Amino acid sequence: MLKIVPDPPDHSNQSLEDVLVQISEYLACARAVALQTVLLDSKPPGQLLTLTTLHEIENARGLLEVALSKVQL
Repeated sequence: MLKIVPDPPDHSNQSLEDVLVQISEYLACARAVALQTVLLDSKPPGQLLTLTTLHEIENARGLLEVALSKVQL
């Protein structure tokens, strides 16, 4: 029988730095999708929600950069 949903990736053998870099990549993708959504949905309710999402993504990226700099020390 074929599984419809694949197993989630196993991150147990990755270093903390590798995990943080991967989170950074996920946030970059989320930011790109949100920016595209702002361009496609120019009406206030949807656009405001997407801009708020972008704001939160940027805040998360800032915290992630701080965490990465501490790990690299």
